[in-house]
Amino acid sequence: MTTDPGTSAPGEHATTAPAVPPEQSEREDELVRRVLGSFDGCTDQRLKQLMQALVRHLHAFLREVRLTEDEWGKAIEFLTAAGDITDDKRQEFVLLSDTLGASMQTITMNNEAHGDATESTVFGPFFVDGSPEIEHGGDISFGASGEPCWVEGTVTDTAGRPLADALIEVWEADADGLYDVQYGDDRTAARAHLHTDHEGRYRFWGITPTPYPIPHDGPVGKMLKATGRSPMRASHLHFMVKHAGHRTLVTHIFVRGDEYLASDSVFGVKQSLVKDFTRQEAGTPTPDGRELGRATWSKVRFDIVLAPAGS
Repeated sequence: MTTDPGTSAPGEHATTAPAVPPEQSEREDELVRRVLGSFDGCTDQRLKQLMQALVRHLHAFLREVRLTEDEWGKAIEFLTAAGDITDDKRQEFVLLSDTLGASMQTITMNNEAHGDATESTVFGPFFVDGSPEIEHGGDISFGASGEPCWVEGTVTDTAGRPLADALIEVWEADADGLYDVQYGDDRTAARAHLHTDHEGRYRFWGITPTPYPIPHDGPVGKMLKATGRSPMRASHLHFMVKHAGHRTLVTHIFVRGDEYLASDSVFGVKQSLVKDFTRQEAGTPTPDGRELGRATWSKVRFDIVLAPAGS
């Protein structure tokens, strides 16, 4: 195995690296061969494939950038700090995966395009099982702060057939950019679930999404700051949709015009998921006759198409 440190990946600019003498390159090649060979006895072929590919790519990275021992030490410190800050409510390694685009790439590979099926995006760390069930037209906010938002749409298969009784889980941050689980007081707010009716329709009241930062008080936040990146996520509303015989969909919808659409810190935005959240003036009649007094509100339509299971 030989390396060309000056070769760049697609979409990247080539970098200039010091030339490696043939004798030094052979020493490095020999080490790679020995590490790869250490997995030859692995009887789990998938595990063997994963480990050997990891070794090849890891060593290629080390050799391309000619990593220094001091930089290696800083990397170990970073990973140690990520482990130290991780607990049952915060997963810094998932945050790292998100901000490096690894989460979205994995999701993209495992949810292949199928007809006009709705695209998936990152799951996020704030889903909670056992959310309250609401009726059609119910309110998921449960007292969370924010402008009311009417959300409606349908769930169909890729042939356009309505999917009755599909389970829809929805959750979002409040106007202060926080999810209920971040408050630490056991509140349940801005999350719920409902089922589609016999024509595949759904409707509910939520909160107009607003942008918020991912947790950035730890090592991942320091990495973002050091590299000149923003921790902000584009405004969004989470959905998880399930129906027998269909691929479970995990997705968001995003607010058209949001300033962070092009710089979402976890690369979750897809153009097909950007929707018009149309603001309504105070006093505008609501779809279900709800009285909102002097409050403005918004409305959005999101028609969901589920791919068949196994696709």
